[in-house]
Amino acid sequence: MSELVTPRVIGLAGTGRIGVAHAETLAAFEEVDTVVVADADPDRARGAADKLGLRFAADIETLLGSGIDGLVITTATDSHPELITAAVDRGIPVFCEKPVAADIDGTLAVLEHIADSTVPVQIGFQRRFDAGYRAARNAVATGELGRLHTVRATTLDPAPPPAEYIPRSGGLFRDCGVHDFDIIRWVTGRDIVEVYATGANRGDQFFTAAGDVDTAAVLLRLDDDTLATVSLTRYNGAGYDVRLEVLGSTTNTIVGLDPRSPLHSAEPGATPSPHPPYPNFMDRFREAYTTELQTFLSVVAGSLESPCTPADALEAFYVAEACELSRRERRPVPLTEVRR
Repeated sequence: MSELVTPRVIGLAGTGRIGVAHAETLAAFEEVDTVVVADADPDRARGAADKLGLRFAADIETLLGSGIDGLVITTATDSHPELITAAVDRGIPVFCEKPVAADIDGTLAVLEHIADSTVPVQIGFQRRFDAGYRAARNAVATGELGRLHTVRATTLDPAPPPAEYIPRSGGLFRDCGVHDFDIIRWVTGRDIVEVYATGANRGDQFFTAAGDVDTAAVLLRLDDDTLATVSLTRYNGAGYDVRLEVLGSTTNTIVGLDPRSPLHSAEPGATPSPHPPYPNFMDRFREAYTTELQTFLSVVAGSLESPCTPADALEAFYVAEACELSRRERRPVPLTEVRR
C-alpha cells in the first residue's frame, strides 16, 4: 500500500470466546471507529454486537462487503483458508488466529493462492507479543546468554477442553504445542531440524477415542545443535503454566516465572506466593493479545509488515506434524521428512 491510511472499520468473523475478547479490544482502540461482527451462527453474532455496541453483519459475505479496512478471523479452523483467501482477493488485510488451515496441504494451498498478492496476512501467535518472550529474544540476539545449550518450554493447561473439541482440534501438538514450536524458533532465531515425541493418556477416554494424547514430551534439535524440550498436558491442576527457559554458557533467562506461576517449592521454609495462578491463556496473555491487535492495525495502515506470516505458521506446523509422526511411529523424525 502506497499511502498510510488509518484503519477505521475492522471486521471480525467468529464471535466465540476469543472473538468477543478481540472485538472488545478492537473497539477500545482510538484508531477504530467501528467493529463489524459476523458468525456462522447469526444469532450469536447479533447477541455479541448488541452486548458490545458493535455493528452486525448477517453473514460473512455481507461482512466482507461492508467496507471494512481489515478482517480479524477467529472462526473454526476449517473455515480459515476460505476466509483468508476471500479477504485477500478483495484487497482486505487479514489477521487470522492460528492455524492457517487444518493440515499442511491446506496451509500450502493458502500460501500458493496468496503468493502473488501484496495484501498482508498476520497469523495469531500471541506469544511473540508478550513482554517476557520479547526480552528473552533480545537476550539471545545480543549474546547476553552466551552460547545456548538448552531450551525448555512448557504449556500446561489446568483442565482439558470440551470432549467435542478434541476430534477437530488437530491433536495436542498441532493445537497446543505449535505455540511452543513457533516461539522456540522466534526466540532463538534457529530452525528446528529433528524431533522425537512421545505421549500418554491417563485422563479422560475421549482423547484416546480421538487418536490424541493428553500429555506429551518432545525433544527438539535445532540447526546449531542446541537441544530443546517441550512439555505439554491438558491436566495441570495447579493452574495455567506457560514458561520458556533459555539456558546459555554465560547465564539464563526464564519467561513466565512470576508471582502467579503455579509452582510450589518443596524446600523447607519456602514461602508460597499469595497470588492466584493464571486460570487460562486469555488471562495470562491479555496484554500480548492487545499488543498483537494494535500491531495488526499498523499492518492494515501499511506502516508495518506482517510480523507473523503464513509462512512462519507453516514452519511451526511442520514441527507439529513431525511430532505426531514421531509419536505414532516411536522414532526420531527429521523435518525434511514432512516438509513439502
